[in-house]
Amino acid sequence: MKKIDKVYRLLQDLESQGKENISAEELMQHLNLDRTSISRYLNELFRKGKVIKINSRPVLYSLAKEEASSEKIDIKAGSLDKLIGADFSLKISIQQAKAAILYPPTGLHTLILGETGVGKSMFAELMYEFSKECNILKKNAPFIRFNCADYADNPQLLISQIFGVKKGAYTGADHDKEGLLTKANKGILFLDEVHRLPPQGQEMLFTFIDKGSFRPLGETENIVKVQVQIIAATTEYSKSTLLKTFLRRIPMVIELPPLRERSLVERYYLLVDFIKAESKRLNKSIYIDKSALTSYLLYDCPNNIGQLKSNIQLASAKAFLKYKTNNIGHILIDQEDLEQEVKKGLMKIQDYRKEINEIFKNKGDILRFNYSEEGIINNEIISLENNESSEIFYDVIEKKLSLLKSQGLSEKEINQILNIDIESYFSKYMNKLPEKLPKDQLYKFVTMEIGDTVEEILNVAKERLNKSFDEKVYIGLAIHLQGSIERIKNGNKIYNPKLNFIRIHYSSEFLVAMELAKIIDSKFNIEIPLDEIGYLAMFLASDLYESKIKKESKVGILVIMHGDSTASSMVRVANSLIGEVYTEALDMPLTMKAEKMYDAAKNKIIEMDKGKGVLLLVDMGSLTNFGEMISEETGISIKTIDMVSTPIVIEACSKALLGRELQSIYKSCLELSRCRIETRGNNYSKKKFLIITACFTGEGASETLKQILIQSLTKSYNIEIIALNILDHNDFLTHVDSLSEKYKIIALVGTVNMFIENIPFIPAPDILSGEGVKKINKLIEVEENYMKIDQSLKNHLNLDNVEDLVEDCRVIIRNTEEILSIIINEEAKTGIILHLAFMIDRIKNKNGTPIKEDINSMRDIYTKEFILIKQTLKPLEEKYDVNINDDELANIVKIIINNNEK
Repeated sequence: MKKIDKVYRLLQDLESQGKENISAEELMQHLNLDRTSISRYLNELFRKGKVIKINSRPVLYSLAKEEASSEKIDIKAGSLDKLIGADFSLKISIQQAKAAILYPPTGLHTLILGETGVGKSMFAELMYEFSKECNILKKNAPFIRFNCADYADNPQLLISQIFGVKKGAYTGADHDKEGLLTKANKGILFLDEVHRLPPQGQEMLFTFIDKGSFRPLGETENIVKVQVQIIAATTEYSKSTLLKTFLRRIPMVIELPPLRERSLVERYYLLVDFIKAESKRLNKSIYIDKSALTSYLLYDCPNNIGQLKSNIQLASAKAFLKYKTNNIGHILIDQEDLEQEVKKGLMKIQDYRKEINEIFKNKGDILRFNYSEEGIINNEIISLENNESSEIFYDVIEKKLSLLKSQGLSEKEINQILNIDIESYFSKYMNKLPEKLPKDQLYKFVTMEIGDTVEEILNVAKERLNKSFDEKVYIGLAIHLQGSIERIKNGNKIYNPKLNFIRIHYSSEFLVAMELAKIIDSKFNIEIPLDEIGYLAMFLASDLYESKIKKESKVGILVIMHGDSTASSMVRVANSLIGEVYTEALDMPLTMKAEKMYDAAKNKIIEMDKGKGVLLLVDMGSLTNFGEMISEETGISIKTIDMVSTPIVIEACSKALLGRELQSIYKSCLELSRCRIETRGNNYSKKKFLIITACFTGEGASETLKQILIQSLTKSYNIEIIALNILDHNDFLTHVDSLSEKYKIIALVGTVNMFIENIPFIPAPDILSGEGVKKINKLIEVEENYMKIDQSLKNHLNLDNVEDLVEDCRVIIRNTEEILSIIINEEAKTGIILHLAFMIDRIKNKNGTPIKEDINSMRDIYTKEFILIKQTLKPLEEKYDVNINDDELANIVKIIINNNEK
């Protein structure tokens, strides 16, 4: 037998006896070989993948797992070594981290020190990844993150989160609850801001560190044993008494350096990573001016890497906004996109001229970064003339722009914009522009002569105005012109109420439109009136209003309550459940004079108003009059709701984030405060289906779309199609409200999205391509299925008002989707409606009992869902006079969670 085989056989024998992680010296005691030879054979076995090598002191070896016998474990190729600075400022920290993970038998508990934003959380997570890469932890081992600061104001709750709690340990502890230490068994528990632990929690944690066991809060008899590696993190340094105690108990302390102590080269590579991350979100290259990048390299960044990343994201967002609104073909970050504190970095360039020159050696004045390309792109001066082919939009900014377009402008501006008969570039229902529509499909709806003429006049306009026109302008103008020419030939008058406005604000486009009108006149032997020339000019100016959009606009939500922290607590809960810090609060101590609070409220409302108004949520007394008084004084639109509860704050916040108007949010909150469902009118289920086609004249495009739908929709449908004009925004909405009393409105079809709540919009190009007709057929099929459910339930439920029940349940489902930001598939919605209907019938008639669920464990996992779904069910309880108990609620929560498609 070869000597290397003897070494391997001995390892097998020792491991079979329960010995793990064996050193070369231990093997030497059993073999007649010197230590150098044994080490050589062990390293050869490691290279062959037969043993695992643990680079501790001393170096330890164990047999490779059977399923991984052919793999080599290389701790220098793991997650930690990919960190920027791994061979420089983080070299010692990474060595310490590896030692902590690899130390036998189960690693060392670790404390990570560092200022805010240095990356402590990420470092802990990479330690966990490294542990899995080295087979110390299993691939599915838990990594649980917990921030002690989240519960610092409630010490008992904080301790119970980590260690668990015994029923009755404190008021509100109505059942035994498993702690995070237990859930992290066989894995890692990361405790961030560990210095916020109260003294009792510190002692419990130290007991676990010393003995590997602990008692849940309130437990006096049983102890819990788990195998968990603790990684704690803190911003507190040696001046902290708590830290000194940790230093005595935790053997491995790792300090991460602040950004100011890292080299400019490291900061450069961090910036590259962050810019590439934004490039990936856009799916487009990002260009950055060298002076802007220099500013990022040199500015004071007190909150370290976290702030650096945030500043890059903000600049990328600004650059994207320019790209969208100015019709440029690239996303370029330059000095104007930088925050003031970042711009100041350029003032330090004289002190770092040598390092900066070295970083930018062989690079041009503009650098390009793309996530899909490896390494750094060392470009010379790059031409930005050519657009990239990909047009995938930056989702967050796209949503903001669409909300501003649809709801953020004044009524006057909206009316001006609605004269443009094209679908908005910034429709919130689209992520990218539609594919080109083949001419042969367009020519099914307009004549070839019209199509060719539109192409000709847009080419002329392109040359005269020095700008391009996209596919939507071509399609919209072709449809419009087809109807317009027919009206002129038939002697029908064309009226444009915005003619003077167009002449003044779009003067260049109006002059070009006059030239184009002559081309159309000669081709069709007509004389285009001045009003129609105004409409042509609006098509040519369809992009100009985009440049007016400056910032996102949503309704502000302000909560004011009597008491030292009543409003703050309510808002904190609402923001936490919604998942975004949006709603703001003002607390009014009982000793504060109303005059002082009035001034504070007025200043806060002025600060919050973005042109959409503010919803004021108050409890009682003089606060109920603040809204009207402040509105009169400032001119800001304000609505006030009193006797407010947390569910109402949640409702207001969720609706505001969806971009709803002030009146809509106010109405929704009033309905919730009264716990009722908005009525849909008598015999809603029997109403005839309606599709609305719309353009700014109510003729032309909308009539063409109507005729297409009449020919294309399934003949069996009992459906009405009505063409409306959208010239006056308010008149249009009033007309739609009136029609909703008589019809079930299935969809709005047109070239401008009016964003009417709960009415799907189908863009005109989709109708022309056939995809829109498929969508409408599907919508009608869904509505007919709900009608069948309605009829079926009448035969099985012992209720007086079954007619409204299906629609009420649909409202509940829709509200649930909105407040939880989820999507439930249509098939599942049918099941939920049936479940709710039979549940109401069962409760009212006391027939049967619900399926029992493990409510406590479900509530622990889905706390947010329990609260919010209970809230959405309140109107159903009120209208049908039922009480949905916890068992029923748990069943509903389970059904909704299991059918979430997001």
